[in-house]
Amino acid sequence: MAAPSGAGAWRLRAGLVPVLLLFASAEEGPSTAEFDVRPGGMVHSFSRSLGDYTCTFTYASQGGTNEQWQMSTGVSEDNKLFSCSVWRPQGKSYLFFTQFKAEVKGAKIEYGMAYSQAATGGQSDVPLKAEEFEITETTVAHKEGKFRSELSKLVIVAKTPHDEL
Repeated sequence: MAAPSGAGAWRLRAGLVPVLLLFASAEEGPSTAEFDVRPGGMVHSFSRSLGDYTCTFTYASQGGTNEQWQMSTGVSEDNKLFSCSVWRPQGKSYLFFTQFKAEVKGAKIEYGMAYSQAATGGQSDVPLKAEEFEITETTVAHKEGKFRSELSKLVIVAKTPHDEL
């Protein structure tokens, strides 16, 4: 079955959002790592693996100085979902992103969203417009010529291959 196209096909029902906060695994728990997003126009990547699953954030940005970002990965207790979130804890990034891509390995994306502003201090997440990014089975990435260069958060929930008994 082909993956639906367009960001609208990937919207997650609000009732499932708390699932992202409950991710844990008997073997390895959820983890969060800090990294610097570096301007200068060069392409950079940051990856985290959790068991059989990997999340990689690749980007290029301009302007300002390094910004501290975080990546969190987790696997649901039933091992059916892998989550990856990449964000700037201060909320809004002041860097000008020329490109971005978040990619998962070992699972297929069920939900993906990109935001120009992450929620902080009583403010809400501000999603990118659907035409600014695209979602495939394994990536959430900017759309060339449509992306307005603002990025502060990415969220992916991917279905893991699992054996039925």
